[in-house]
Amino acid sequence: MNNNVDNILDKSIEGERLDQGEIQALFDTGGLLELGQAADAVRRRKNPDDVASYIIDRNINYTNVCVYRCRFCAFYRTVKDSEAYVLPFEEIATKVSETVACGGTGILLQGGVHPELRIAYYESLLADLKNSFPQIHLHAFSVPEIWYLAKLEKMPVREVLERLVAAGLDSIPGGGAEILEDDTRRQIWSRAKASTDQWLGVHREAHEFGLRTTATMMFGVGEPISARIVHLLGVRDLQDQSGGFTAFIPWTFQDLGTDLENEVEPSGGYDYLRTLAISRLALDNVDHVQGSWVTQGPKIGQVSLFFGADDLGSIMLEENVVAAAGAQYRMSQGDMERVIREAGYSPRQRRTLYEPL
Repeated sequence: MNNNVDNILDKSIEGERLDQGEIQALFDTGGLLELGQAADAVRRRKNPDDVASYIIDRNINYTNVCVYRCRFCAFYRTVKDSEAYVLPFEEIATKVSETVACGGTGILLQGGVHPELRIAYYESLLADLKNSFPQIHLHAFSVPEIWYLAKLEKMPVREVLERLVAAGLDSIPGGGAEILEDDTRRQIWSRAKASTDQWLGVHREAHEFGLRTTATMMFGVGEPISARIVHLLGVRDLQDQSGGFTAFIPWTFQDLGTDLENEVEPSGGYDYLRTLAISRLALDNVDHVQGSWVTQGPKIGQVSLFFGADDLGSIMLEENVVAAAGAQYRMSQGDMERVIREAGYSPRQRRTLYEPL
Protein backbone atom coordinates (compact mmCIF):
# COMPACT_ATOMS: atom_id res chain seq x y z
CA MET A 1 0.00 0.00 0.00
CA ASN A 2 1.28 3.48 -0.79
CA ASN A 3 0.65 6.61 1.21
CA ASN A 4 -1.76 7.96 -1.39
CA VAL A 5 -4.03 4.92 -1.08
CA ASP A 6 -3.77 5.05 2.73
CA ASN A 7 -4.94 8.67 2.61
CA ILE A 8 -7.83 7.80 0.28
CA LEU A 9 -8.98 5.00 2.58
CA ASP A 10 -8.73 7.25 5.63
CA LYS A 11 -10.77 9.87 3.81
CA SER A 12 -13.52 7.38 3.02
CA ILE A 13 -13.58 5.95 6.53
CA GLU A 14 -14.10 9.48 7.88
CA GLY A 15 -17.11 9.94 5.61
CA GLU A 16 -15.56 12.16 2.92
CA ARG A 17 -16.52 11.61 -0.71
CA LEU A 18 -14.05 9.98 -3.11
CA ASP A 19 -13.62 11.43 -6.57
CA GLN A 20 -13.14 9.52 -9.82
CA GLY A 21 -9.34 9.59 -9.65
CA GLU A 22 -9.32 8.34 -6.08
CA ILE A 23 -11.64 5.44 -6.91
CA GLN A 24 -9.38 4.60 -9.86
CA ALA A 25 -6.35 4.61 -7.52
CA LEU A 26 -8.09 2.09 -5.25
CA PHE A 27 -8.71 -0.23 -8.19
CA ASP A 28 -5.13 0.25 -9.45
CA THR A 29 -3.13 -0.23 -6.26
CA GLY A 30 -5.46 -0.96 -3.33
CA GLY A 31 -4.60 -4.13 -1.42
CA LEU A 32 -7.37 -6.65 -0.84
CA LEU A 33 -7.21 -6.70 2.96
CA GLU A 34 -6.78 -2.95 3.32
CA LEU A 35 -9.74 -2.33 1.06
CA GLY A 36 -11.78 -4.83 3.07
CA GLN A 37 -10.87 -3.22 6.39
CA ALA A 38 -11.84 0.23 5.14
CA ALA A 39 -15.10 -1.01 3.60
CA ASP A 40 -15.95 -2.82 6.83
CA ALA A 41 -15.38 0.40 8.79
CA VAL A 42 -17.73 2.30 6.46
CA ARG A 43 -20.28 -0.51 6.64
CA ARG A 44 -20.22 -0.37 10.45
CA ARG A 45 -20.56 3.41 10.44
CA LYS A 46 -23.60 3.28 8.18
CA ASN A 47 -25.12 0.18 9.83
CA PRO A 48 -23.79 0.20 13.41
CA ASP A 49 -25.78 -2.73 14.78
CA ASP A 50 -24.04 -6.11 14.72
CA VAL A 51 -26.70 -7.37 12.32
CA ALA A 52 -26.63 -8.82 8.82
CA SER A 53 -29.95 -8.98 7.05
CA TYR A 54 -31.55 -11.30 4.52
CA ILE A 55 -34.92 -11.80 2.91
CA ILE A 56 -37.12 -14.75 2.02
CA ASP A 57 -38.54 -14.13 -1.42
CA ARG A 58 -38.75 -15.80 -4.80
CA ASN A 59 -37.51 -14.76 -8.22
CA ILE A 60 -40.27 -15.70 -10.65
CA ASN A 61 -39.35 -15.38 -14.31
CA TYR A 62 -42.79 -15.15 -15.92
CA THR A 63 -41.37 -15.56 -19.44
CA ASN A 64 -38.05 -16.45 -21.04
CA VAL A 65 -38.99 -14.92 -24.39
CA CYS A 66 -36.91 -11.86 -25.23
CA VAL A 67 -36.52 -9.65 -28.28
CA TYR A 68 -32.92 -8.89 -27.32
CA ARG A 69 -29.84 -11.10 -27.76
CA CYS A 70 -27.51 -9.96 -24.99
CA ARG A 71 -24.20 -11.80 -25.30
CA PHE A 72 -24.01 -12.48 -21.55
CA CYS A 73 -27.43 -14.18 -21.31
CA ALA A 74 -28.05 -17.94 -21.46
CA PHE A 75 -31.69 -17.63 -20.40
CA TYR A 76 -33.51 -15.96 -23.31
CA ARG A 77 -35.45 -17.76 -26.04
CA THR A 78 -37.15 -16.49 -29.17
CA VAL A 79 -40.92 -16.57 -29.58
CA LYS A 80 -40.66 -19.58 -31.91
CA ASP A 81 -38.19 -21.55 -29.77
CA SER A 82 -39.49 -24.90 -28.52
CA GLU A 83 -38.38 -23.97 -24.97
CA ALA A 84 -40.13 -20.59 -24.99
CA TYR A 85 -42.76 -20.06 -22.29
CA VAL A 86 -45.09 -17.58 -20.64
CA LEU A 87 -46.19 -18.89 -17.25
CA PRO A 88 -49.96 -19.08 -16.72
CA PHE A 89 -51.26 -16.79 -13.99
CA GLU A 90 -52.34 -19.86 -12.03
CA GLU A 91 -48.80 -21.25 -11.96
CA ILE A 92 -47.38 -17.90 -10.84
CA ALA A 93 -49.99 -17.74 -8.06
CA THR A 94 -49.00 -21.24 -6.93
CA LYS A 95 -45.37 -20.15 -6.70
CA VAL A 96 -46.36 -17.12 -4.63
CA SER A 97 -48.48 -19.28 -2.34
CA GLU A 98 -45.51 -21.60 -1.78
CA THR A 99 -43.36 -18.56 -0.96
CA VAL A 100 -45.85 -17.34 1.65
CA ALA A 101 -45.94 -20.82 3.18
CA CYS A 102 -42.14 -20.66 3.58
CA GLY A 103 -42.32 -17.34 5.42
CA GLY A 104 -41.61 -15.27 2.33
CA THR A 105 -42.55 -11.61 2.19
CA GLY A 106 -41.70 -10.59 -1.36
CA ILE A 107 -41.75 -11.61 -5.00
CA LEU A 108 -39.13 -10.54 -7.53
CA LEU A 109 -40.98 -10.74 -10.82
CA GLN A 110 -38.92 -10.40 -13.98
CA GLY A 111 -38.90 -11.81 -17.46
CA GLY A 112 -37.42 -11.44 -20.85
CA VAL A 113 -38.72 -8.58 -22.96
CA HIS A 114 -41.61 -10.34 -24.68
CA PRO A 115 -42.71 -8.60 -27.91
CA GLU A 116 -46.37 -9.58 -27.62
CA LEU A 117 -47.24 -8.82 -23.99
CA ARG A 118 -49.08 -5.51 -23.68
CA ILE A 119 -49.55 -3.37 -20.59
CA ALA A 120 -52.91 -5.00 -19.85
CA TYR A 121 -51.08 -8.30 -19.24
CA TYR A 122 -48.82 -6.72 -16.63
CA GLU A 123 -51.69 -4.88 -14.98
CA SER A 124 -53.76 -8.06 -14.74
CA LEU A 125 -50.84 -10.05 -13.35
CA LEU A 126 -50.08 -7.47 -10.66
CA ALA A 127 -53.73 -7.00 -9.73
CA ASP A 128 -54.36 -10.75 -9.47
CA LEU A 129 -51.33 -11.26 -7.22
CA LYS A 130 -52.08 -8.25 -5.03
CA ASN A 131 -55.71 -9.27 -4.62
CA SER A 132 -54.78 -12.83 -3.69
CA PHE A 133 -51.70 -11.99 -1.59
CA PRO A 134 -52.06 -8.44 -0.26
CA GLN A 135 -49.22 -9.00 2.23
CA ILE A 136 -46.66 -9.76 -0.50
CA HIS A 137 -44.37 -6.99 -1.74
CA LEU A 138 -44.21 -7.01 -5.54
CA HIS A 139 -40.70 -6.02 -6.62
CA ALA A 140 -41.12 -6.27 -10.35
CA PHE A 141 -40.14 -5.40 -13.92
CA SER A 142 -36.66 -4.05 -14.55
CA VAL A 143 -35.83 -1.14 -16.83
CA PRO A 144 -35.70 -3.08 -20.13
CA GLU A 145 -39.24 -4.37 -19.56
CA ILE A 146 -40.58 -0.94 -18.61
CA TRP A 147 -38.72 0.90 -21.37
CA TYR A 148 -39.93 -1.55 -24.04
CA LEU A 149 -43.48 -1.37 -22.73
CA ALA A 150 -43.41 2.43 -23.00
CA LYS A 151 -42.26 2.16 -26.63
CA LEU A 152 -44.78 -0.57 -27.44
CA GLU A 153 -47.70 1.36 -25.96
CA LYS A 154 -46.43 4.74 -27.20
CA MET A 155 -46.79 6.29 -23.77
CA PRO A 156 -44.39 8.09 -21.43
CA VAL A 157 -42.45 6.03 -18.90
CA ARG A 158 -44.20 7.94 -16.11
CA GLU A 159 -47.61 6.83 -17.37
CA VAL A 160 -46.45 3.21 -17.55
CA LEU A 161 -45.25 3.45 -13.95
CA GLU A 162 -48.48 5.09 -12.81
CA ARG A 163 -50.55 2.31 -14.31
CA LEU A 164 -48.34 -0.46 -12.92
CA VAL A 165 -48.40 1.07 -9.44
CA ALA A 166 -52.17 1.40 -9.59
CA ALA A 167 -52.32 -2.31 -10.40
CA GLY A 168 -50.08 -3.32 -7.47
CA LEU A 169 -46.40 -2.65 -8.22
CA ASP A 170 -44.48 -1.84 -5.03
CA SER A 171 -40.88 -1.28 -6.19
CA ILE A 172 -38.52 -1.87 -9.12
CA PRO A 173 -35.44 -4.12 -9.24
CA GLY A 174 -32.10 -3.02 -10.65
CA GLY A 175 -31.88 -5.60 -13.43
CA GLY A 176 -30.69 -4.61 -16.87
CA ALA A 177 -27.91 -2.40 -15.52
CA GLU A 178 -25.01 -4.75 -16.28
CA ILE A 179 -22.31 -2.07 -16.76
CA LEU A 180 -23.67 1.47 -17.03
CA GLU A 181 -21.16 2.60 -19.64
CA ASP A 182 -22.26 2.58 -23.25
CA ASP A 183 -19.10 1.32 -24.96
CA THR A 184 -19.29 -1.80 -22.81
CA ARG A 185 -23.04 -2.07 -23.35
CA ARG A 186 -22.49 -2.05 -27.12
CA GLN A 187 -19.88 -4.80 -26.86
CA ILE A 188 -22.16 -7.10 -24.88
CA TRP A 189 -25.24 -6.10 -26.91
CA SER A 190 -27.20 -4.66 -24.01
CA ARG A 191 -27.31 -1.05 -25.15
CA ALA A 192 -30.15 -1.88 -27.55
CA LYS A 193 -32.48 -2.73 -24.68
CA ALA A 194 -31.52 0.36 -22.66
CA SER A 195 -28.69 2.85 -22.82
CA THR A 196 -26.99 4.09 -19.67
CA ASP A 197 -29.04 7.30 -19.76
CA GLN A 198 -32.26 5.35 -20.32
CA TRP A 199 -31.58 2.99 -17.41
CA LEU A 200 -30.84 5.88 -15.08
CA GLY A 201 -33.77 7.85 -16.50
CA VAL A 202 -36.34 5.16 -15.71
CA HIS A 203 -35.04 4.91 -12.14
CA ARG A 204 -35.14 8.71 -11.86
CA GLU A 205 -38.78 8.71 -12.98
CA ALA A 206 -39.56 5.95 -10.48
CA HIS A 207 -37.89 7.83 -7.62
CA GLU A 208 -39.71 11.05 -8.49
CA PHE A 209 -42.95 9.09 -8.48
CA GLY A 210 -42.15 7.71 -5.02
CA LEU A 211 -41.08 4.21 -6.04
CA ARG A 212 -37.97 2.81 -4.38
CA THR A 213 -35.57 0.79 -6.51
CA THR A 214 -32.32 -1.13 -6.27
CA ALA A 215 -29.12 -0.56 -8.24
CA THR A 216 -27.07 -3.48 -9.53
CA MET A 217 -23.80 -4.07 -11.35
CA MET A 218 -22.86 -7.23 -13.22
CA PHE A 219 -19.13 -7.06 -13.91
CA GLY A 220 -16.48 -9.27 -15.44
CA VAL A 221 -17.75 -9.12 -19.04
CA GLY A 222 -14.44 -7.81 -20.38
CA GLU A 223 -15.08 -4.20 -19.39
CA PRO A 224 -12.23 -1.84 -18.40
CA ILE A 225 -12.07 -0.81 -14.76
CA SER A 226 -12.90 2.71 -15.88
CA ALA A 227 -16.34 1.45 -16.96
CA ARG A 228 -17.04 0.13 -13.46
CA ILE A 229 -16.14 3.55 -12.06
CA VAL A 230 -18.47 5.31 -14.52
CA HIS A 231 -21.19 2.91 -13.34
CA LEU A 232 -20.59 3.68 -9.66
CA LEU A 233 -20.54 7.43 -10.28
CA GLY A 234 -23.78 7.25 -12.29
CA VAL A 235 -25.54 5.49 -9.44
CA ARG A 236 -24.09 7.90 -6.88
CA ASP A 237 -25.08 10.98 -8.87
CA LEU A 238 -28.67 9.82 -9.24
CA GLN A 239 -28.82 8.93 -5.56
CA ASP A 240 -27.68 12.48 -4.76
CA GLN A 241 -30.62 13.79 -6.77
CA SER A 242 -33.36 11.41 -5.69
CA GLY A 243 -32.34 9.24 -2.72
CA GLY A 244 -34.45 6.44 -4.18
CA PHE A 245 -32.02 3.52 -4.21
CA THR A 246 -32.42 1.20 -1.24
CA ALA A 247 -29.31 -0.87 -1.96
CA PHE A 248 -26.44 -1.59 -4.33
CA ILE A 249 -25.98 -5.18 -5.46
CA PRO A 250 -22.82 -6.08 -7.40
CA TRP A 251 -22.25 -9.58 -8.77
CA THR A 252 -19.98 -11.36 -11.23
CA PHE A 253 -20.88 -12.43 -14.74
CA GLN A 254 -21.49 -16.18 -15.14
CA ASP A 255 -20.45 -17.36 -18.61
CA LEU A 256 -21.71 -20.93 -19.08
CA GLY A 257 -23.77 -21.24 -22.25
CA THR A 258 -23.48 -17.56 -23.15
CA ASP A 259 -22.05 -16.00 -26.28
CA LEU A 260 -19.14 -14.70 -24.17
CA GLU A 261 -18.14 -18.15 -22.90
CA ASN A 262 -14.40 -18.66 -23.51
CA GLU A 263 -14.14 -15.09 -24.83
CA VAL A 264 -13.69 -13.26 -21.52
CA GLU A 265 -12.16 -14.35 -18.24
CA PRO A 266 -14.96 -14.18 -15.65
CA SER A 267 -14.16 -12.53 -12.33
CA GLY A 268 -13.30 -14.76 -9.40
CA GLY A 269 -13.50 -14.23 -5.66
CA TYR A 270 -10.51 -11.88 -5.49
CA ASP A 271 -11.88 -9.41 -8.05
CA TYR A 272 -15.35 -9.76 -6.59
CA LEU A 273 -14.26 -8.85 -3.04
CA ARG A 274 -12.11 -5.91 -4.20
CA THR A 275 -14.93 -4.52 -6.36
CA LEU A 276 -17.45 -5.03 -3.55
CA ALA A 277 -15.23 -3.17 -1.09
CA ILE A 278 -14.55 -0.30 -3.47
CA SER A 279 -18.28 -0.06 -4.21
CA ARG A 280 -18.95 0.37 -0.49
CA LEU A 281 -16.28 3.08 -0.28
CA ALA A 282 -17.47 4.92 -3.40
CA LEU A 283 -21.22 4.87 -2.73
CA ASP A 284 -21.26 7.07 0.34
CA ASN A 285 -24.96 7.89 -0.11
CA VAL A 286 -26.31 4.33 -0.43
CA ASP A 287 -27.23 2.72 2.88
CA HIS A 288 -27.01 -0.96 2.00
CA VAL A 289 -24.64 -3.10 -0.05
CA GLN A 290 -25.56 -6.71 -0.71
CA GLY A 291 -23.17 -9.66 -0.85
CA SER A 292 -23.65 -12.08 -3.74
CA TRP A 293 -23.48 -15.63 -2.44
CA VAL A 294 -25.65 -16.66 -5.41
CA THR A 295 -22.74 -16.20 -7.84
CA GLN A 296 -19.82 -16.64 -5.44
CA GLY A 297 -21.10 -19.37 -3.15
CA PRO A 298 -21.91 -19.27 0.57
CA LYS A 299 -18.27 -19.11 1.72
CA ILE A 300 -17.36 -16.01 -0.28
CA GLY A 301 -20.81 -14.67 0.56
CA GLN A 302 -19.88 -14.99 4.23
CA VAL A 303 -16.55 -13.24 3.63
CA SER A 304 -18.39 -10.42 1.86
CA LEU A 305 -19.73 -9.39 5.28
CA PHE A 306 -16.17 -8.28 6.06
CA PHE A 307 -15.79 -6.41 2.76
CA GLY A 308 -18.61 -3.89 3.03
CA ALA A 309 -21.77 -5.97 2.67
CA ASP A 310 -24.40 -5.69 5.40
CA ASP A 311 -26.96 -7.93 3.69
CA LEU A 312 -26.88 -11.32 1.96
CA GLY A 313 -30.03 -10.93 -0.10
CA SER A 314 -32.46 -13.77 -0.59
CA ILE A 315 -32.29 -17.43 0.33
CA MET A 316 -33.48 -17.87 -3.29
CA LEU A 317 -36.42 -20.23 -3.27
CA GLU A 318 -36.17 -19.97 -7.07
CA GLU A 319 -33.74 -18.37 -9.51
CA ASN A 320 -33.45 -19.12 -13.21
CA VAL A 321 -31.47 -16.47 -15.08
CA VAL A 322 -28.11 -16.77 -13.32
CA ALA A 323 -28.67 -20.51 -12.91
CA ALA A 324 -28.95 -20.84 -16.70
CA ALA A 325 -25.37 -19.52 -16.91
CA GLY A 326 -24.01 -22.06 -14.44
CA ALA A 327 -24.57 -20.70 -10.91
CA GLN A 328 -26.36 -23.39 -8.91
CA TYR A 329 -25.86 -22.36 -5.27
CA ARG A 330 -28.78 -22.75 -2.88
CA MET A 331 -29.32 -21.99 0.82
CA SER A 332 -32.06 -22.72 3.31
CA GLN A 333 -33.09 -20.18 5.92
CA GLY A 334 -31.18 -22.21 8.51
CA ASP A 335 -28.05 -22.17 6.34
CA MET A 336 -28.35 -18.43 5.83
CA GLU A 337 -28.63 -17.74 9.55
CA ARG A 338 -25.73 -20.09 10.31
CA VAL A 339 -23.49 -18.34 7.74
CA ILE A 340 -24.32 -14.96 9.28
CA ARG A 341 -23.80 -16.11 12.89
CA GLU A 342 -20.46 -17.73 12.04
CA ALA A 343 -19.32 -14.35 10.70
CA GLY A 344 -20.07 -12.79 14.09
CA TYR A 345 -23.34 -11.08 13.18
CA SER A 346 -26.92 -11.58 14.27
CA PRO A 347 -29.19 -12.58 11.37
CA ARG A 348 -32.24 -10.42 10.79
CA GLN A 349 -34.95 -11.27 8.30
CA ARG A 350 -36.15 -8.18 6.47
CA ARG A 351 -38.70 -7.08 3.93
CA THR A 352 -37.92 -5.80 0.43
CA LEU A 353 -37.36 -2.16 1.40
CA TYR A 354 -35.10 -3.21 4.29
CA GLU A 355 -37.78 -2.91 6.92
CA PRO A 356 -37.13 -5.52 9.65
CA LEU A 357 -39.88 -8.02 10.33
